[in-house]
Amino acid sequence: MKVNITKKVRVLVVDDSLLFREAIARGIAADRGIEVVGTAGDAFEARDKIIELEPDVMTLDVEMPKMNGIEFLKRLMPQYPIPVVVVSAVSDSVFDALNAGAVDFVTKMNSVTGINKDIFINELIIKVKIASMAKVGHLKKNILYDRHIGKINSKSSNTIIAIGASTGGTQAILEVVKDFPIDMPGVIITQHMPAVFTKMYADRLNNLCHMEVKEAETGDIVLPGKIFIAPGDRHMELSRRGNNYFVECFTGDKVNGHCPSVDVLFNSVAEKAGSAAIGIILTGMGYDGAKGLMKMKQRGAFTIGQDEKSSVVYGMPKVAYDIGGVTKQVSLKSIPQLIYSILEDKK
Repeated sequence: MKVNITKKVRVLVVDDSLLFREAIARGIAADRGIEVVGTAGDAFEARDKIIELEPDVMTLDVEMPKMNGIEFLKRLMPQYPIPVVVVSAVSDSVFDALNAGAVDFVTKMNSVTGINKDIFINELIIKVKIASMAKVGHLKKNILYDRHIGKINSKSSNTIIAIGASTGGTQAILEVVKDFPIDMPGVIITQHMPAVFTKMYADRLNNLCHMEVKEAETGDIVLPGKIFIAPGDRHMELSRRGNNYFVECFTGDKVNGHCPSVDVLFNSVAEKAGSAAIGIILTGMGYDGAKGLMKMKQRGAFTIGQDEKSSVVYGMPKVAYDIGGVTKQVSLKSIPQLIYSILEDKK
């Protein structure tokens, strides 16, 4: 993915390992669009450097002495909201970091993950540039949303809810689905995320939601009360056999730079569910999902786009809106209630 930046992104690199810190600094500084303005070995040094240097973006190690990255984020974000890209080992602690206000994460290079230095640095460069365009001032947690009271009574319904998201999407998805009741129509989600992490994310959502959440596998039947997350290294499509919907997951080339791709999911929902579907496109960089959402709308689905103000990165929803693929654009906090209203109309 190419990210066009008109001026250099000023970055502070924070990691307790001098060797790793310098490797990151040298690696990302080799990009003409990035200037490393400083480095820090712990949270306290980082705090002073943020005040002194006023960087555009900070890269942050999760495991650090004195104060770990997650605790640092919790204390930092309310006072100095700054876009942060977390650098982490394979661990569900990245979701704690995202919940605390980080924009995105990259997985540390090592022999276990198979991620080499070039891949790691390239991914970090892309995510630093995307983070520089993210809005984090509104990322104060514990937002009170209207909770839905009552039941959907959708057991006999063929309604499918399809959601696509990228940067900032892990928290946005949670805010949309966390209060869905257990009789809510089946939900299928594509979130741009590496393999392994999608199962961690699904397990995390499962502990926070009323509905049952799992990483999708081919053959899973999409029923009320179920949420399926596309695996991080496979595309997910909706299929239909008689009156039953199920998902198919398969390896394939990247679409719009992503696997899984939101367009792959949305295109299949348009074909298999038509007007029985609700499509939702959330925060994210790029244009994946826009054409698929348009196709869903053309087939009679009600389509929802997250608005600019509530998006961490207003990329995917903007493209979908600009090409006419969005039936209604609303704030993140308004999306659940809009879905309930649509379902009431479908009765």
